[in-house]
Amino acid sequence: MSVNSFIKNNFLAGLVLVGPLVATIVIVRVLLGWVGGFLDPLIRGTRLAVLTANNVLLAQLLTLSVLVALVTVLGYIAQWSVGQRLFGKTGHLVTFVPVVRTIYGSIRQMTTSVVNRQSDYESVVYVEYPRDGVYQLGLKTGTSPADVSEAAGESASSVFIPGSPNPTQGMLVMVPESRTYESDLSVRAAIRLLMTTGMAQSDDIIRLDENEVGGATDAG
Repeated sequence: MSVNSFIKNNFLAGLVLVGPLVATIVIVRVLLGWVGGFLDPLIRGTRLAVLTANNVLLAQLLTLSVLVALVTVLGYIAQWSVGQRLFGKTGHLVTFVPVVRTIYGSIRQMTTSVVNRQSDYESVVYVEYPRDGVYQLGLKTGTSPADVSEAAGESASSVFIPGSPNPTQGMLVMVPESRTYESDLSVRAAIRLLMTTGMAQSDDIIRLDENEVGGATDAG
């Protein structure tokens, strides 16, 4: 083995070892910087720095603990009927602002689907998009308008195709029933799959062999 090949191979081996570690450290530092920038105004406003003898790290940890406890309490209250009425009215107020309504609604539905096992989406389907032979995960939201079904010559479904790794962004397509294939994935598992770009698959197996696709087509 030549000296150049020896150096190259060992450098690449070291890069594979060190690269992910360096990237992780950088990402953690960025996240800590973002969290610190978010907490600092709260610390200054509540004078926690004075109470912690100007120990910034201790003040940040204390503020973060209080925020976690507050979110936990809000989540507990939200599960009761009083909390549902209270936070439901808050959600209705947000829907009056057009742009905020769209962003809030999308993020709220996605986070609800990830946390809870129930979802407003009807089911997970596979759609051949953007061309035949290429399958996209889609979330069926309901039936398409009547004129779409008339144009297709059969019943059509409204399918939201989420993006990856950010499933809150995507597009709505109107697909004939014969071109949508039902999936065994739950909505929660599908969104988790999208957010991890396919790396966090559940026990469900994605199968698109000819028999399954044919059966799904017949069922549609």
